[in-house]
Amino acid sequence: MDKPKDSIGPANGVDEIDRRLIALLNANSRASYTELASAVGLSRVAVQNRIQALVESGVIERFACIVNPEKLGITVSAFFNVEVEPKHLMAVADRLAEEPEVTSLYHMSGPSKLHMHGLFASNQEMEAFLQNKLYNLEGITSVDCQILIKRYKSRMGMRL
Repeated sequence: MDKPKDSIGPANGVDEIDRRLIALLNANSRASYTELASAVGLSRVAVQNRIQALVESGVIERFACIVNPEKLGITVSAFFNVEVEPKHLMAVADRLAEEPEVTSLYHMSGPSKLHMHGLFASNQEMEAFLQNKLYNLEGITSVDCQILIKRYKSRMGMRL
């Protein structure tokens, strides 16, 4: 019986060494295969093969550079709950997913609700986004916005 590619744990062949490699890559995705090999007690080639297998199986989706938006002058971080008529939900989600200001977008449980995070250079830019891109989408029934005051913790990926 084939193992499902999207499962996590022993069923997909992810063992403790793979989990350690993932944790090391979460801490520093630029670590070399040699550095990773030393940390887990395997050869460089063995680590390279393991990481390639994790990528090919979809366990590792991508390697990314995490940018501090404030250092680029993007100082407004806002979370939105967007209620949408059910028949328009997919169209609204598809449209919002294309917007560069939108950093994450989720369909949440409850009455056709989208949870969205956006980054903006200023309150004026956020207002323009709301007026020109969000409010005029067909099917939106309400929008609730909360602006981030202080970030205490932010995690990319998942906890192992």
